[in-house]
Amino acid sequence: MKKWTGALQVAAVYVGTVIGAGFATGREIVEFFTQYEFWGLVSILLAGFLFIFLGTKIMIKAIDIQATSFEEFNEYLFGKIFSKIMNVFTMVMLIGVCAVMLSGAEALFKEQLGFSHTIGSVITIALALLVMAVGVKGLFAVNTFVVPMLIFFNLILLLRSFESENLFISILTIPEVSISIKAIIAAFSYAAFNLALAQAVLVPIAVEINEKSIVKLGGFIGGLILTMILISSHIILKSIPNPILFDIPMAVIVKGAASGIYFIYLLIIYGEIFTSLIGNMYGLERQIRRYAAIQSFWIHGCVIFCVYIISRVEYGKLLGMLYPTFGYISLLFLLILWMKPESSNEKDG
Repeated sequence: MKKWTGALQVAAVYVGTVIGAGFATGREIVEFFTQYEFWGLVSILLAGFLFIFLGTKIMIKAIDIQATSFEEFNEYLFGKIFSKIMNVFTMVMLIGVCAVMLSGAEALFKEQLGFSHTIGSVITIALALLVMAVGVKGLFAVNTFVVPMLIFFNLILLLRSFESENLFISILTIPEVSISIKAIIAAFSYAAFNLALAQAVLVPIAVEINEKSIVKLGGFIGGLILTMILISSHIILKSIPNPILFDIPMAVIVKGAASGIYFIYLLIIYGEIFTSLIGNMYGLERQIRRYAAIQSFWIHGCVIFCVYIISRVEYGKLLGMLYPTFGYISLLFLLILWMKPESSNEKDG
Protein backbone atom coordinates (compact mmCIF):
# COMPACT_ATOMS: atom_id res chain seq x y z
CA MET A 1 0.00 0.00 0.00
CA LYS A 2 2.86 2.39 0.85
CA LYS A 3 4.39 1.74 -2.57
CA TRP A 4 1.14 2.56 -4.40
CA THR A 5 0.45 5.66 -2.26
CA GLY A 6 3.93 7.02 -2.96
CA ALA A 7 3.71 6.12 -6.64
CA LEU A 8 0.38 7.94 -7.03
CA GLN A 9 1.86 11.03 -5.35
CA VAL A 10 4.80 10.96 -7.77
CA ALA A 11 2.41 10.51 -10.71
CA ALA A 12 0.25 13.46 -9.55
CA VAL A 13 3.27 15.76 -9.30
CA TYR A 14 4.55 14.57 -12.71
CA VAL A 15 1.21 15.16 -14.43
CA GLY A 16 0.69 18.52 -12.70
CA THR A 17 4.16 19.67 -13.80
CA VAL A 18 3.67 18.82 -17.48
CA ILE A 19 0.05 19.98 -17.75
CA GLY A 20 0.59 23.71 -18.05
CA ALA A 21 -1.39 26.54 -19.56
CA GLY A 22 -0.50 25.67 -23.16
CA PHE A 23 -1.90 22.21 -22.47
CA ALA A 24 -5.09 23.62 -20.91
CA THR A 25 -5.81 26.01 -23.78
CA GLY A 26 -5.25 23.23 -26.33
CA ARG A 27 -2.88 25.40 -28.35
CA GLU A 28 0.20 23.43 -27.33
CA ILE A 29 -1.41 20.12 -28.38
CA VAL A 30 -2.50 21.58 -31.73
CA GLU A 31 1.01 22.92 -32.35
CA PHE A 32 2.81 19.64 -31.62
CA PHE A 33 0.24 16.99 -32.55
CA THR A 34 -3.25 17.78 -33.88
CA GLN A 35 -2.10 19.72 -36.94
CA TYR A 36 -0.45 16.48 -38.15
CA GLU A 37 -3.81 14.63 -38.19
CA PHE A 38 -3.35 10.81 -38.08
CA TRP A 39 0.40 11.16 -37.65
CA GLY A 40 -0.30 13.38 -34.64
CA LEU A 41 -1.89 10.37 -32.92
CA VAL A 42 1.18 8.25 -33.70
CA SER A 43 3.35 11.10 -32.41
CA ILE A 44 1.39 11.20 -29.13
CA LEU A 45 2.03 7.48 -28.55
CA LEU A 46 5.75 8.04 -29.12
CA ALA A 47 5.79 11.06 -26.80
CA GLY A 48 3.92 8.97 -24.20
CA PHE A 49 6.62 6.27 -24.35
CA LEU A 50 9.29 8.95 -23.86
CA PHE A 51 7.42 10.39 -20.86
CA ILE A 52 7.22 6.94 -19.26
CA PHE A 53 10.76 5.79 -20.07
CA LEU A 54 12.78 9.00 -19.69
CA GLY A 55 10.68 10.61 -16.94
CA THR A 56 11.31 7.48 -14.87
CA LYS A 57 15.00 7.49 -15.83
CA ILE A 58 15.43 11.09 -14.59
CA MET A 59 14.13 10.03 -11.16
CA ILE A 60 16.18 6.82 -11.02
CA LYS A 61 19.34 8.72 -11.96
CA ALA A 62 18.58 11.41 -9.37
CA ILE A 63 18.47 8.69 -6.70
CA ASP A 64 21.69 7.09 -8.04
CA ILE A 65 23.68 10.32 -7.72
CA GLN A 66 21.62 11.79 -4.83
CA ALA A 67 21.16 15.07 -6.69
CA THR A 68 19.68 17.84 -4.54
CA SER A 69 18.71 20.06 -7.50
CA PHE A 70 18.38 20.01 -11.29
CA GLU A 71 21.67 21.99 -11.46
CA GLU A 72 23.47 18.99 -9.94
CA PHE A 73 21.61 16.68 -12.29
CA ASN A 74 22.68 18.76 -15.30
CA GLU A 75 26.28 18.67 -14.04
CA TYR A 76 26.04 14.86 -13.99
CA LEU A 77 24.70 14.81 -17.57
CA PHE A 78 26.81 17.53 -19.21
CA GLY A 79 29.86 18.01 -16.97
CA LYS A 80 30.78 21.17 -15.04
CA ILE A 81 31.33 23.52 -17.99
CA PHE A 82 28.45 22.55 -20.29
CA SER A 83 26.03 22.23 -17.36
CA LYS A 84 26.41 25.99 -16.77
CA ILE A 85 25.36 26.58 -20.40
CA MET A 86 22.37 24.29 -19.85
CA ASN A 87 21.42 26.19 -16.68
CA VAL A 88 21.50 29.50 -18.58
CA PHE A 89 19.36 27.90 -21.30
CA THR A 90 16.91 26.81 -18.59
CA MET A 91 16.64 30.44 -17.46
CA VAL A 92 15.95 31.51 -21.05
CA MET A 93 13.26 28.80 -21.29
CA LEU A 94 11.66 29.99 -18.05
CA ILE A 95 11.52 33.58 -19.33
CA GLY A 96 10.05 32.37 -22.62
CA VAL A 97 7.42 30.22 -20.91
CA CYS A 98 6.47 33.16 -18.64
CA ALA A 99 6.04 35.34 -21.75
CA VAL A 100 3.81 32.70 -23.36
CA MET A 101 1.72 32.54 -20.15
CA LEU A 102 1.22 36.33 -20.07
CA SER A 103 0.39 36.38 -23.77
CA GLY A 104 -2.04 33.50 -23.15
CA ALA A 105 -3.79 35.47 -20.40
CA GLU A 106 -4.17 38.40 -22.80
CA ALA A 107 -5.55 36.09 -25.51
CA LEU A 108 -8.10 34.65 -23.06
CA PHE A 109 -9.33 38.12 -22.11
CA LYS A 110 -9.52 39.23 -25.76
CA GLU A 111 -10.68 36.12 -27.65
CA GLN A 112 -13.05 34.71 -25.04
CA LEU A 113 -14.19 37.68 -22.93
CA GLY A 114 -14.02 40.53 -25.45
CA PHE A 115 -11.68 42.73 -23.40
CA SER A 116 -8.49 44.37 -24.67
CA HIS A 117 -5.03 42.82 -24.42
CA THR A 118 -4.04 45.61 -22.03
CA ILE A 119 -6.70 44.71 -19.45
CA GLY A 120 -5.58 41.06 -19.52
CA SER A 121 -1.92 41.93 -19.01
CA VAL A 122 -2.51 44.60 -16.34
CA ILE A 123 -4.73 42.31 -14.23
CA THR A 124 -2.34 39.36 -14.59
CA ILE A 125 0.80 41.38 -13.83
CA ALA A 126 -0.85 43.07 -10.82
CA LEU A 127 -1.97 39.70 -9.41
CA ALA A 128 1.46 38.20 -10.07
CA LEU A 129 3.29 41.00 -8.26
CA LEU A 130 0.82 40.77 -5.36
CA VAL A 131 1.29 37.01 -5.00
CA MET A 132 5.08 37.28 -5.35
CA ALA A 133 5.09 39.87 -2.55
CA VAL A 134 2.71 38.01 -0.22
CA GLY A 135 3.72 34.39 -0.82
CA VAL A 136 2.99 31.53 -3.15
CA LYS A 137 2.17 28.50 -0.96
CA GLY A 138 -1.58 28.89 -1.30
CA LEU A 139 -1.33 29.35 -5.05
CA PHE A 140 0.48 26.05 -5.60
CA ALA A 141 -2.27 24.34 -3.63
CA VAL A 142 -4.68 25.57 -6.34
CA ASN A 143 -3.11 23.04 -8.72
CA THR A 144 -4.43 20.19 -6.56
CA PHE A 145 -7.88 21.48 -7.51
CA VAL A 146 -7.25 22.83 -11.01
CA VAL A 147 -5.56 19.75 -12.54
CA PRO A 148 -8.25 17.21 -11.49
CA MET A 149 -10.97 19.64 -12.66
CA LEU A 150 -9.16 20.08 -15.97
CA ILE A 151 -9.04 16.28 -16.43
CA PHE A 152 -12.73 15.99 -15.43
CA PHE A 153 -13.82 18.60 -18.01
CA ASN A 154 -11.54 16.93 -20.53
CA LEU A 155 -13.53 13.69 -20.09
CA ILE A 156 -16.85 15.56 -20.49
CA LEU A 157 -15.64 17.14 -23.73
CA LEU A 158 -14.34 13.78 -24.96
CA LEU A 159 -17.80 12.24 -24.56
CA ARG A 160 -19.39 15.24 -26.30
CA SER A 161 -16.91 15.09 -29.17
CA PHE A 162 -18.09 11.57 -30.07
CA GLU A 163 -21.33 13.21 -31.23
CA SER A 164 -19.42 14.98 -34.00
CA GLU A 165 -20.02 13.53 -37.47
CA ASN A 166 -17.06 11.96 -39.27
CA LEU A 167 -14.85 12.40 -36.16
CA PHE A 168 -13.08 9.06 -36.48
CA ILE A 169 -12.71 9.46 -40.25
CA SER A 170 -10.99 12.77 -39.55
CA ILE A 171 -8.72 11.21 -36.90
CA LEU A 172 -7.73 8.16 -38.93
CA THR A 173 -7.33 9.80 -42.37
CA ILE A 174 -3.67 9.46 -43.33
CA PRO A 175 -2.26 12.64 -44.91
CA GLU A 176 0.83 12.97 -47.11
CA VAL A 177 3.90 11.02 -45.99
CA SER A 178 6.13 14.09 -45.55
CA ILE A 179 3.99 15.16 -42.57
CA SER A 180 4.87 11.92 -40.74
CA ILE A 181 8.53 12.96 -40.40
CA LYS A 182 7.57 16.34 -38.92
CA ALA A 183 5.17 14.59 -36.52
CA ILE A 184 7.87 12.18 -35.27
CA ILE A 185 10.30 15.07 -34.71
CA ALA A 186 7.50 16.92 -32.87
CA ALA A 187 7.09 13.97 -30.47
CA PHE A 188 10.77 14.08 -29.52
CA SER A 189 10.91 17.88 -29.22
CA TYR A 190 7.70 17.98 -27.13
CA ALA A 191 8.99 15.34 -24.72
CA ALA A 192 12.44 16.98 -24.59
CA PHE A 193 11.03 20.45 -23.84
CA ASN A 194 8.71 19.21 -21.08
CA LEU A 195 11.24 16.87 -19.46
CA ALA A 196 13.96 19.55 -19.48
CA LEU A 197 11.62 21.78 -17.46
CA ALA A 198 10.05 18.97 -15.37
CA GLN A 199 13.43 17.81 -14.05
CA ALA A 200 13.38 20.81 -11.67
CA VAL A 201 10.51 19.06 -9.86
CA LEU A 202 11.21 15.37 -10.61
CA VAL A 203 14.81 15.39 -9.32
CA PRO A 204 14.15 16.62 -5.76
CA ILE A 205 10.95 14.57 -5.30
CA ALA A 206 12.77 11.37 -6.38
CA VAL A 207 15.61 11.93 -3.91
CA GLU A 208 13.14 12.78 -1.16
CA ILE A 209 11.29 9.46 -1.70
CA ASN A 210 14.60 7.65 -2.34
CA GLU A 211 13.00 4.33 -3.35
CA LYS A 212 13.46 3.21 -6.94
CA SER A 213 10.48 0.85 -6.96
CA ILE A 214 8.15 3.73 -5.99
CA VAL A 215 9.47 6.24 -8.55
CA LYS A 216 9.47 3.57 -11.29
CA LEU A 217 5.79 2.86 -10.67
CA GLY A 218 5.03 6.57 -10.27
CA GLY A 219 6.83 7.43 -13.52
CA PHE A 220 4.92 4.71 -15.37
CA ILE A 221 1.52 5.83 -14.00
CA GLY A 222 2.27 9.52 -14.60
CA GLY A 223 3.50 8.93 -18.14
CA LEU A 224 0.48 6.74 -18.91
CA ILE A 225 -1.96 9.38 -17.60
CA LEU A 226 -0.23 12.07 -19.69
CA THR A 227 -0.52 9.86 -22.77
CA MET A 228 -4.23 9.27 -22.18
CA ILE A 229 -4.91 13.00 -21.65
CA LEU A 230 -2.99 13.86 -24.82
CA ILE A 231 -4.99 11.31 -26.84
CA SER A 232 -8.34 12.54 -25.48
CA SER A 233 -7.38 16.19 -26.07
CA HIS A 234 -6.31 15.34 -29.62
CA ILE A 235 -9.69 13.68 -30.29
CA ILE A 236 -11.54 16.65 -28.78
CA LEU A 237 -9.58 19.15 -30.87
CA LYS A 238 -10.28 17.16 -34.05
CA SER A 239 -14.01 17.74 -33.46
CA ILE A 240 -13.69 21.29 -34.85
CA PRO A 241 -12.29 22.24 -38.28
CA ASN A 242 -8.93 24.02 -38.32
CA PRO A 243 -8.27 24.27 -34.54
CA ILE A 244 -4.94 25.95 -35.34
CA LEU A 245 -6.88 29.12 -36.28
CA PHE A 246 -7.78 29.72 -32.60
CA ASP A 247 -5.53 30.89 -29.78
CA ILE A 248 -7.60 28.98 -27.20
CA PRO A 249 -9.30 26.18 -29.17
CA MET A 250 -10.46 24.24 -26.07
CA ALA A 251 -12.51 27.23 -24.91
CA VAL A 252 -14.08 27.48 -28.38
CA ILE A 253 -15.10 23.81 -28.13
CA VAL A 254 -16.49 24.25 -24.59
CA LYS A 255 -18.51 27.27 -25.68
CA GLY A 256 -20.14 25.26 -28.47
CA ALA A 257 -20.51 21.84 -26.82
CA ALA A 258 -20.98 22.59 -23.11
CA SER A 259 -21.87 26.26 -22.69
CA GLY A 260 -23.08 25.64 -19.13
CA ILE A 261 -19.51 25.11 -17.91
CA TYR A 262 -17.94 27.68 -20.23
CA PHE A 263 -17.04 30.33 -17.64
CA ILE A 264 -15.92 27.71 -15.12
CA TYR A 265 -13.59 26.28 -17.77
CA LEU A 266 -12.24 29.76 -18.55
CA LEU A 267 -11.50 30.20 -14.85
CA ILE A 268 -9.65 26.87 -14.79
CA ILE A 269 -7.61 27.83 -17.87
CA TYR A 270 -6.75 31.18 -16.28
CA GLY A 271 -5.80 29.34 -13.06
CA GLU A 272 -3.40 27.15 -15.06
CA ILE A 273 -1.95 30.18 -16.85
CA PHE A 274 -1.47 32.06 -13.59
CA THR A 275 0.05 29.18 -11.59
CA SER A 276 2.41 28.42 -14.48
CA LEU A 277 3.47 32.08 -14.63
CA ILE A 278 4.12 32.34 -10.90
CA GLY A 279 5.83 28.95 -10.67
CA ASN A 280 8.23 29.79 -13.49
CA MET A 281 8.90 33.25 -12.06
CA TYR A 282 9.88 31.69 -8.73
CA GLY A 283 12.11 29.27 -10.60
CA LEU A 284 13.76 32.22 -12.32
CA GLU A 285 14.24 34.06 -9.04
CA ARG A 286 15.97 31.03 -7.49
CA GLN A 287 18.22 30.71 -10.55
CA ILE A 288 19.17 34.41 -10.58
CA ARG A 289 19.93 34.37 -6.84
CA ARG A 290 22.54 31.66 -7.45
CA TYR A 291 24.53 34.12 -9.56
CA ALA A 292 23.83 37.51 -7.96
CA ALA A 293 22.67 38.86 -4.60
CA ILE A 294 19.79 41.03 -5.82
CA GLN A 295 16.68 42.03 -3.87
CA SER A 296 13.48 40.18 -4.84
CA PHE A 297 11.77 43.46 -5.77
CA TRP A 298 14.31 44.20 -8.51
CA ILE A 299 14.32 40.62 -9.78
CA HIS A 300 10.52 40.59 -10.05
CA GLY A 301 10.48 43.99 -11.75
CA CYS A 302 13.14 43.05 -14.33
CA VAL A 303 11.54 39.67 -15.04
CA ILE A 304 8.08 41.21 -15.51
CA PHE A 305 9.53 43.87 -17.84
CA CYS A 306 11.33 41.27 -20.03
CA VAL A 307 8.30 38.98 -20.03
CA TYR A 308 5.96 41.84 -20.97
CA ILE A 309 8.16 42.92 -23.92
CA ILE A 310 8.35 39.37 -25.31
CA SER A 311 4.62 38.78 -24.76
CA ARG A 312 3.77 41.60 -27.21
CA VAL A 313 3.88 38.81 -29.80
CA GLU A 314 0.46 37.20 -30.30
CA TYR A 315 -0.07 34.12 -28.09
CA GLY A 316 -0.45 31.52 -30.86
CA LYS A 317 2.56 32.83 -32.79
CA LEU A 318 4.72 33.14 -29.65
CA LEU A 319 3.93 29.60 -28.47
CA GLY A 320 4.41 28.25 -32.00
CA MET A 321 7.78 29.96 -32.23
CA LEU A 322 9.27 29.41 -28.74
CA TYR A 323 8.03 25.96 -27.69
CA PRO A 324 9.26 24.03 -30.75
CA THR A 325 12.57 25.96 -30.65
CA PHE A 326 13.07 25.10 -26.97
CA GLY A 327 12.10 21.53 -27.82
CA TYR A 328 14.72 21.20 -30.57
CA ILE A 329 17.47 22.58 -28.31
CA SER A 330 16.32 20.32 -25.46
CA LEU A 331 16.83 17.29 -27.73
CA LEU A 332 20.47 17.34 -26.57
CA PHE A 333 19.25 16.84 -23.00
CA LEU A 334 17.01 13.98 -24.18
CA LEU A 335 19.81 12.31 -26.15
CA ILE A 336 22.41 12.42 -23.35
CA LEU A 337 19.84 11.22 -20.80
CA TRP A 338 18.90 8.32 -23.11
CA MET A 339 22.57 7.33 -23.57
CA LYS A 340 23.35 7.23 -19.85
CA PRO A 341 23.60 3.62 -18.56
CA GLU A 342 20.60 2.22 -16.69
CA SER A 343 22.19 2.06 -13.26
CA SER A 344 25.14 3.86 -11.83
CA ASN A 345 26.87 4.55 -8.54
CA GLU A 346 28.68 7.61 -9.88
CA LYS A 347 28.46 10.67 -7.65
CA ASP A 348 29.28 13.10 -10.42
CA GLY A 349 29.93 13.16 -14.14
